[in-house]
Amino acid sequence: MRKLNIAMIGGGFMGKAHSIAYAGMPMFFWPAPALPQRKTVVDINEEMAKAAAERYGFESYSTDWRSVVEDPAIDIIDIVTPNDSHAEIAIAAAKAGKHIICEKPLARTAEESKRMLDAVKEAGVKHMVAFNYRRTPAIALAKKYIEEGSIGKILNFRGTYLQDWSADPNSPLSWRFRKSVAGSGALGDIATHVIDMARYLVGDISEVLATSQTWIKERPVQSGSVDKLGTVKAGSDVRKEAVDVDDEVSALLRFDNGAIGSIEATRNAWGRNNFITFEIHGELGSICFNYERRDELQVCFSSDPEDRRGFRTVYTGPAHPYGEALWPIPALGIGYTETKIIEAHDFISSIVNDTEVSPNFEDGYRIAVISDAILESANAEKWVKIVYM
Repeated sequence: MRKLNIAMIGGGFMGKAHSIAYAGMPMFFWPAPALPQRKTVVDINEEMAKAAAERYGFESYSTDWRSVVEDPAIDIIDIVTPNDSHAEIAIAAAKAGKHIICEKPLARTAEESKRMLDAVKEAGVKHMVAFNYRRTPAIALAKKYIEEGSIGKILNFRGTYLQDWSADPNSPLSWRFRKSVAGSGALGDIATHVIDMARYLVGDISEVLATSQTWIKERPVQSGSVDKLGTVKAGSDVRKEAVDVDDEVSALLRFDNGAIGSIEATRNAWGRNNFITFEIHGELGSICFNYERRDELQVCFSSDPEDRRGFRTVYTGPAHPYGEALWPIPALGIGYTETKIIEAHDFISSIVNDTEVSPNFEDGYRIAVISDAILESANAEKWVKIVYM
């Protein structure tokens, strides 16, 4: 069976998720399209790189991503670094002829994303941006129902992504709160997932009207380079610096196909852990999803008899998208790791079979354009049309 050597740039918590996916993919999808080999992991210093190699099962480690990108033995570059380095690494990897998977958002801005897209197109390599939530079987099932016409013409989409990990003002000022590194706050970090779902399920967005807010104006400066995601709280005597990104964003949407909708994202919603939801209304029915109950899809069809019309629950399992490869009993439990395993499978399949995979850098670029338009709209307090370069 063909083997593909992977170099992963970045050894943080997303590196853990990707490493598990490469190890688990052949166990779920057998025969696998190819066997992913965890060849080299890169981190910012030798101690961290060595620890990542030992922990995540990589054969070797390095502190120099440029030399790894140029290594002829490497087939795939996996980028799991903070947002400010995505473009430089991806463009270099494309020029070196490597296939690339990059964590979301694709880059800090649409301009950076476009340069990445142009590079992979020119090189002719496979490329993917890791919006893995769309690989949740219930979301793929919603897509199937929509494509089959089960809910008819879509009228409305409402999506949310609510978290509370940064609601505490004593959670540290990680790179996610710095515009120079992250590009934006809740918008790029989590709202982009909802934008991806909106485009995946409904279609492209033509216009936005948005508002944004920074609730916590300064935070304690984080010690060390590891992204703590609010799990470590600082004392009151720690030096603080300004937050220059959004904590919360809301936007009204108009879609190319005439549908309307809204998205809302915040990292300051006490009690919400990973509350990704959408509700889609069509002329013939409705679909609802909540990631915190990710084995379930709520559906209602107008064709149901009047005396029993209402939302009912479909528990995803073997009969549904990806079901044959995952667990044999409906509602046995699909987790974050499984979505990453499916993501790895689909990306590697695209390399082996020379097919397109989605979401790719084109999708990532379009989401970046929409994100930039949301920030522009929030600042100008007006509708902004989506225009691609």
